[in-house]
This record gives sequence, structure tokens and C-alpha cells, in this order.
Amino acid sequence: MGDSLMTIIAIVLAAILMFVFPLMSMSDRTDDISQLTVKTATTEFVDKVRTTGRLSIDDYAAFEQEIAATGNTYDIEMEAKILDENPGKKTTQASSTRIGENVSYSMYTSQILDILSSNNEGTSKVLALKEGDMFSTSVRNTNTTLSQQLKNFFYTVAGNDTYTIAAEHGGYVTANGSGN
Repeated sequence: MGDSLMTIIAIVLAAILMFVFPLMSMSDRTDDISQLTVKTATTEFVDKVRTTGRLSIDDYAAFEQEIAATGNTYDIEMEAKILDENPGKKTTQASSTRIGENVSYSMYTSQILDILSSNNEGTSKVLALKEGDMFSTSVRNTNTTLSQQLKNFFYTVAGNDTYTIAAEHGGYVTANGSGN
């Protein structure tokens, strides 16, 4: 009886070692590749907006499609801090380089997408930024990956509200995008 119990335990341990741990390792590598893909795509997206000063719905759709190719779903948050130079303010020494004279206001994802959505003629609009504005984007996965599911099963490490794939990038706009 003792030998059969040891044999069963050995078979169960062998099955875990042969199937579960390699599966966990492969799913971790998949998450690593997804993380790298999302980080690279986010950096390229933000840098394109920063260097051109323009954001179109086509750029946003291409970014969404590129990160969706990882097989996960994502929450994308964008923020544009628009430099308001107060052109109506009459001063004798108006300089846009002075500290404290300029004010920025923020536009967030829903406001940006409203601007980018199609108008009545069916042509898409462009969010034009100017030099000195700031643009940033953050991305987080919203689904539970296979790696998270396995870790939850074995270790109870990750909770429901945690994410494993995330990227953030932002910076100052270096070109005026107001031209057609």
C-alpha cells in the first residue's frame, strides 16, 4: 500500500514538473513579449505625435491595432497639456519664455477622441498641438492573461485589479502641427 501511494505521488509530481511549470514559463515569456511590444508601440506613438505636432484618428487606430495584436485588451489613457499663452492679456513685456505667465489646461482621452471623431462631412479631424505643449499616453491591460491565471491558481499572487502589461510615455511637443 505504501509503495502504491508513493508511486501516485511521484506521478503527480512528475506531471506538474513536466507540464505545469513549462506552461507557466511560456506564459511568462508571452507576457514579456507583450510588454515589450506595448512599450515600443506606446513610445513610437507618443514620439510621432510629439515630433509632428499632430494626432489623427488614423494614427490612434493604428496604435490600437498594433497593441491589440498581442491578444490582450487595453485601457488607453491620453493627456494633452495645451499651453495657453493668454493672447488677450495686455502687458508691456509679454514673453512666452517667462515663468509664471503661461497656463496649461489638460485634455483627456474622451475629449481628444471627441475632437478626432468624424464631423458631418465624414472627414476626420486632427488634433493640432503646438511647440511647448505636452502629450502623454499610458496603457494597461484589462484582461487576465494566462500567466496571471496560473499564478492566481498556484500562488494567489495577482489580484483581479492588477495588471501585468503596462507602458507610459510622454514629453514636450517639438513642432507646430497647425498646418494642413
